[in-house]
Order: sequence, then C-alpha cells, then structure tokens
Amino acid sequence: MAGPISDIKKLEYDIHKYSSYSSSYLPENIREDNPSNQTSRWSSNTNTPPQFLILKLDRPAIVTRIKFGKYEKTHVCNLRKFKVLGGLEEDRMMLLFEGGLKNDSVPEIFNLKHRTNSGELLPIKFVQIVPLLSWGPSFNFCIWYVELLGIEDSMFILTNLRKYNMLREVEIVRLFLKHCRQQGYVRAFGVLQEETGVLLEDDKMTELHEILVNRGDFKKTEEMLMDFIARGLMDDYLERQEYKPHWNLQLTSENEPRPGRRGGHQLIIDPQTSTIYLYGGWDGNEDLSDLWSYDVRSNRWTMIHERSELFDGPTPRACHKMVYDTSSSQIFMLGRYLDSASRTEENINSDFYLYNTVTKSWFMICSDTSQVGGPQLVFDHQMCIDVEKQTIYVFGGRILEPKVSLSFRNEEETTGQYRYSGLFSYHISTHTWTHILVDCEHPSASSPHVQSIRSRVTHSMLFHHKHRKLYIFGGQRGKEYMVDFLIYDVDSNELSSMTPENSNADAKNVPQSGFTQRATIDCQKDEIYVLTSLSKEKERRDLNINSFWLFSLTKKEWSCVYKSEHSNGENCYQKNQSPCHEPCPRYAHQIVYDTTNQVHFLFGGNPGTNSNLRLDDFWVLKLEKPNRENILRYCKYLLRKQEYEEITKNDPLSAIVYLQTKLYDIIDHGDPVQLKEFHKLASLLFKSDITAGEGETEPISLLTCSLVGSNGGGSKHKQKPSSREDENCRKGEANIAAKVMRVESPKSVIDELDTSSISSMSSSDCSNSLATTTFTQKTNAESSTRGTNVSKTGSSAIKIESTAASAFDSKQTTPSTSHAIAGTRNRIIDQQFEMKIRRCLLFNKLVDLMPEALCQPKKNISDYVLL
Repeated sequence: MAGPISDIKKLEYDIHKYSSYSSSYLPENIREDNPSNQTSRWSSNTNTPPQFLILKLDRPAIVTRIKFGKYEKTHVCNLRKFKVLGGLEEDRMMLLFEGGLKNDSVPEIFNLKHRTNSGELLPIKFVQIVPLLSWGPSFNFCIWYVELLGIEDSMFILTNLRKYNMLREVEIVRLFLKHCRQQGYVRAFGVLQEETGVLLEDDKMTELHEILVNRGDFKKTEEMLMDFIARGLMDDYLERQEYKPHWNLQLTSENEPRPGRRGGHQLIIDPQTSTIYLYGGWDGNEDLSDLWSYDVRSNRWTMIHERSELFDGPTPRACHKMVYDTSSSQIFMLGRYLDSASRTEENINSDFYLYNTVTKSWFMICSDTSQVGGPQLVFDHQMCIDVEKQTIYVFGGRILEPKVSLSFRNEEETTGQYRYSGLFSYHISTHTWTHILVDCEHPSASSPHVQSIRSRVTHSMLFHHKHRKLYIFGGQRGKEYMVDFLIYDVDSNELSSMTPENSNADAKNVPQSGFTQRATIDCQKDEIYVLTSLSKEKERRDLNINSFWLFSLTKKEWSCVYKSEHSNGENCYQKNQSPCHEPCPRYAHQIVYDTTNQVHFLFGGNPGTNSNLRLDDFWVLKLEKPNRENILRYCKYLLRKQEYEEITKNDPLSAIVYLQTKLYDIIDHGDPVQLKEFHKLASLLFKSDITAGEGETEPISLLTCSLVGSNGGGSKHKQKPSSREDENCRKGEANIAAKVMRVESPKSVIDELDTSSISSMSSSDCSNSLATTTFTQKTNAESSTRGTNVSKTGSSAIKIESTAASAFDSKQTTPSTSHAIAGTRNRIIDQQFEMKIRRCLLFNKLVDLMPEALCQPKKNISDYVLL
C-alpha cells in the first residue's frame, strides 16, 4: 500500500467539455473566485440530466480535494447534490465523490477518492462534475468557483502511473483467467497463468472450485466451508449484513411494584451492574419525584424513593437530564421544566444534584449553577459524561426566565425568539464550570475571541470516549428543524461539522429531527443509534411512525434499521387489550443502551391522543445480525439443496431419503420462507426431464438462479417432431427416462462421461452462453455418426465412450431405436452441462461470502464487451 502524500497544491485545468450554458454564465467563469459578482458562475440552460462540466488537467496528477466557492448570499441554483468523477481517459472515469453543498456563502472543500481499492495512488487527468439537484428543485444548476488540489510532481506521478498500469494489467489478466475457466479453456488458462505468473484467486478458492464444481464432492466442500467459517473468513460478510430488530414487551407480575405512567422522565443505566435508574416525569396531572431501579437480570423494579425531596433530593420535575459516573457509582441531575405560572424569581434556580447509588443518598451540589459560572435553568438540553477526565458536558436547552407580561409571552411563542444555552463543562473533582461555547445570539458571540454555536432543544449529544469527541445532531431552534451534524473535540476544543455521505440525496435517508429523537452510542462498534417517533408538531403528523436509525461513524452514513407498521390507536393503551408486538408512536419517552448485553430499553412517553394520557410500557429492543452458526447453516443448505437436485435426476428413491434426513435437518421449520422452499424441493421428485423438455419448468428456488430459457434443458436443441418416426422416437426416450427414474441402476450413464473440462459459468453467463450452444450443437451433429463420438471445442474435449451406448442396450436394430439412443445421449449431456452450470452458480454464491482479496474478480470480460 502506498504511503502518505505531501506537497499538495492548486492544480491548473482547462474546461474540456460541458453539457450546456445559459446566457453569459460561461463554463470558464468557474476558474475565477469572485463571490461578490453574481455573473461569475457557470449556469446550465436546463436542469434536465445529464448536465456536466469536464475539466482537463495540464498533466496527470493525484487529485486529493476539490474546493467549491460560492456567491456571497444564498442562491436557489446552488448544488444540493452532485457527484465528481475522474480518470485518465474522459470516457472511462470512476466515482470520486458524491455529496452536496450547503446553501450558504461559505466555501466548502471535499476529499476525493484518490487511491485504488488496494491502496495505491490513483492518477487522473480528467475531472467531471455532474450536478444532480439544486436547492431550488425547478431551477437550473450553477457553479461559482472550482479549485482542484493535489500533487503533480512529474517523477512522483510517473512512478505511480507505472504502478497503476501494472495493477490494471494484473486485473485484465485475472479477468481473462476467469473467462477461460468459465468457458472450459483449460489449456489456455494454464498457459496464461504460467506466462504471466498472475493468480486468479487464493489457492483455497481454486481448491474449492475444483472440489465443488469439477468433482462434485459436496461432503468435502462442506468441510472446507466449516474451516473457512471457523477461521473467520466470512466475518466481514456477516458484519456487512443489516441488523434485524426484535422488540419485546417486558412484563412483570401484577403484584410487584413498577413505575406508573409518565413522560418527560429520565433513564440512565449502570452497565457494570446492569441496573437502570428512572427518575421523575409528568404523569398527565403533576410532576413526579420518585426514583426507581430496574435489575435487568431479574426483570424486577424497585422503588427507592417515592418522594425524593423528603430525602434531601430534588423536587418533582420533568424534562431534566441525568448522567451516570461508573467510576464513583453516582448519578448527576440538572435542569427541569416550569410552566409559566411557576416561573417566579424564587423558583428560577438551576439546582444541581448528585445521587450515590451505593449509599442511596442525595446531595445538592449547587442550588443555582448560573451563580457559579454554569448554565441558567434549562430544559430539553443534553448531558454527557467523560468518566476518564471526570468532566460533564451540558449543551443546549431553552433558558427559563421569570414570568413576564402575557403580551410579551405570546409574542415570544409566536415568533419563536427564545433564549438558548451554549456548551458548558463541569469538572467533578474541582466543582468548576466552564462556558466553552456561547450561543450564537449571546451578547459576547460577536467578539472575535469568543467561540459560538447554534444552540437548540430536543437534539442529541453523545460522547465517544475513544474518539474523545462529542457528536451533536438534530434538534429544533424556534421554528427551524436542525439537520447539521456537529463534532466537538474535547481535547483540542475544535468544533467542526460533518456531512453524512447519504444525507444530501433525500431527506428520507436521515432520521427526522424534533421532539421524538432519542439517541445512544456504541463506542466499540463506532455506531450511533437514533429512535424517532411521534412528532409533537401538528404540521409534522405525517411522520408519526417509529423508526430506528444507525449512523456508522466509520462509513459516515445513515441507514434505517426499522420502520414501524404500528398504527397509532387507542388499543395500545388499554390494559385489557392483548400486548402489541412493538411500541406505538410517542414522544417524551426515554431510551437507554446496555452496552454489555447490546440491547436498548424504552419506557413510557406521551402517545399524543389527549392531554392527560401517558404510557408505562417497558420495551426491550435487540438488534441482531447473522452469526457464524447462521452462515454455516446457510452454506450447508445451499450445498445440500444442490446435491439433492442432482440426486433426483438419477435416483429418486435415494433423493427421498436425502430430503427427509440431510435437508430436513438443516431447515429452520419455524421460518415460513424456508419451510415453503423445503416443500418446493419435494416437488422436484415428480418432475422428469421429458416434461421439462416439453415446456414445463422446474420450480424456481428462492436461493438458486433459474435456468429457464438459458439452454438448460435438452429439448432446447431438438428439432420439432415432423413424422411418425419422430413420434416413436419420443416414446422410446420417454420409456428410457421412465426406467432411469424408477430403477436404481448400479452405475449411471452420466458417470461414464468425462466432464472435467465442461465450463463453469457465472450467473451472467448462464443466461446467454455461446459455449453452451456450440457444445450442444456439435454433440447433436456428432451423435448421429457411428463409433466413438468425440467433440472438441478449443481445449475442451468431451468424450462419449462406446460403452455409454451399450449401457442403454443400443443395438442398431431399427432407426427408431438409434434416434432414441442419440436423443437420450443429448439429453444426458445437456443435464450434465446444466449440472455444472448450477454448481458454478453455487460457487459464485459462496465466493460472495468470502473476502474479496481471496476471490476471483466480481466482474466478467463480457461486462466490457458490447456488440
């Protein structure tokens, strides 16, 4: 793999080609950065694709980044989505980047793909920018300024060009090797490999192909796959699979205590003892101050305090936040919501509490954090703890202030001009607060020496203790729903933003922000989980479904794990109703993540049906991926299914036993899909080659590519019967086939065929194979001659020994019998060829489960040949 690169500089380019331009907005304008000039841009004359600009560098270079300048104001023609391609030739370019620009005046720089899959540097000479969507959907596209950054040192580029061309040469040879093996060109395969020294694949893969495709040794293949799985060769494939969600309602005995209905409460978890703590909330009539613990192992709730204020604890509250310090087994609590009537001077204090879970005692750290450099009284904020550095971070939330006149309050609620809190840190050991980032509308935000941030409510903030970063996303500020993704480095004090790879294409690719967003993090997997649900806003009630999202910090990409099919109805809230299989949509709920057991817990919330109703249901969400046992079962199923299908062709009685034992054992009979497939396999016993040849197709398996219409049946190359003699021929063939189906012969004629060089074909080749047609046509022509029949195609030679004819009692008594024997030979050859094709398809399925570095290329030469 190539090392790091340096000496990055601005690269010169010319406008090579363009799709269109409008008026005086010429493509050449993008070479000059003039943000104050509205005409200094390229603009297409239509938004109908494809629209593009192709830039040509003075010489090949390693282009690492691209910079887009902008107009000094927002503009509807700015690119909301675009992609960048590059290559040494203008008609053969690869994708370097896909994303979008923010609709503002700040220039943006994007990293471009500049290495091959194997890690070598990728020289290019052409760069193509393809606009896909503007911020005004019905407007044309415009680009104001483009700057390419990279390295163009001649000697450096020449060295990398040689490496790149060598890599291309190796891949070309590998494609030819794959093609030779697919088509059965054994000699050509050997000569090419010997001449070039290039290997098609890892030796283990070659051995697997030989054992499965050529020999048909299914038992040995199964043993090899078991070894592969045990060595972890399929772990990468398993890791790439999507999660499957499983909701379970945690029910407890009616006689045991448990928390009542509520919303706006808080949950935290002690991962070391698997204990969940719940405090407070609003039950629809009043705020609560009860403290509960839940033992995950025993599935039991315990009330610690019914009224915590009687034990020196906090007063009843909702919309507060808590964090848990695993090093001291302490809970920290800050913030609360007050209705307008309660916002008096004496009540507007930001009290800060600690609860020791060992001594079961409360302690007020501070009666008002705003008096000691901390935040004012806030609600709907977020808190995280850095246990290693003993630091708590508090960000956002609306600041509550003493009650003002009714007219001013109405104006505030109408305009959404609330005050928001910035980012604070609290050092536990020294009891000191620090105001790290002020809100963007704070009086000091205009100072060049003060860092600011756009604060918000109902957002998510998570701390990654390995990355040492805070991840902030979503939320609401006034009437605006925030879609940015912010990253704060707690060690360097740097604030940056990140654009998820798939967030620009469609709003459906990211979770909805708002009052329903709840997030957790798994620092070991580098994954963020977000549950969105019922919207509190009337104008967003079309989004009222539960959905669970995953953000990969490695891939920087969102993916939707689960979307609810649950309807929001009264049935879910009635105790006399049978439990639902998943939680109903809601807001003001809480969710925690047990990192030890890798499960989520959800409690309570507001279903939004009326002003007083709250929920007390307690759910567990487990996300599961296939494991090694699952993939082994899947591989065994594929192998045994193929072996069974081959047995049915020659020995139906043995096939029945195989179906009832080997296949029956591997099927998950609780899975309706697998059970249906198992029943389909049984129907193969009642299909003969003659009926298949007369237009009746075999069942299409869920896991096997159908060969119908792809030269799979023997009748594909037979002439239509045109005389009584042909009719007798068909009857003779049917009688012979019937004998093969019903009688267990000591040695099948198929075993007499030398098929070691019949081509192994990929699924794309199966549908349209010249080799299949050529082979069958030659065999049909030669089977009419007497003596030993030999068919040669390139290096492939399939010999039909004279003993094969005697096995069918092939005395030349009548022309009818001769035709019958010839037809049977053709059919057997076709069956054998189809069998090899199916084995090859199976091999390709297994290859897809293995690391790409060990396997043959995914593509075929036929992908590059168009006639």
